Amino acid sequence: MLGIMQHDHLTIKSELKLLNQVQQWFEDFSLKYLFQLGWTEGQLYRLNLALAEGFTNAVRHAHRALPPETTIEIEVSLWINKIEIRIWDHGNPFDPDAIAEPVPGTLQVGGYGWFLLRRLADRVVYERSEDGRNCLVIVKYAKEGQY
Repeated sequence: MLGIMQHDHLTIKSELKLLNQVQQWFEDFSLKYLFQLGWTEGQLYRLNLALAEGFTNAVRHAHRALPPETTIEIEVSLWINKIEIRIWDHGNPFDPDAIAEPVPGTLQVGGYGWFLLRRLADRVVYERSEDGRNCLVIVKYAKEGQY
């Protein structure tokens, strides 16, 4: 496995109004490192959208009953062939497989965020860490079909 080329970490309060700060942090990382490696604007847009969806899900769902001072940790790791975003929250565990995928042409309450995440990234994994936190892992490969 190739080693990590770049790495960054952000700890932020659980408030939706901070989404712009999260996205700006990722955009700064992207401009500094990803463009140099040939990542396209389309790839970076999809990654930023996936990050926004993951962050807002943590705030709205996982931290719904927790004080806004509860932190969300975000980590980005860049390898030569992929980028990995990890979002940790302190909410209760959940089963993403229990979320029904929306049926085209119908309306349903909820489930669109998870559906969107899986379409924006090459791999999306939900893990429960040993310290009792949830971790959403979003992976995008530099070249299509690399996974």
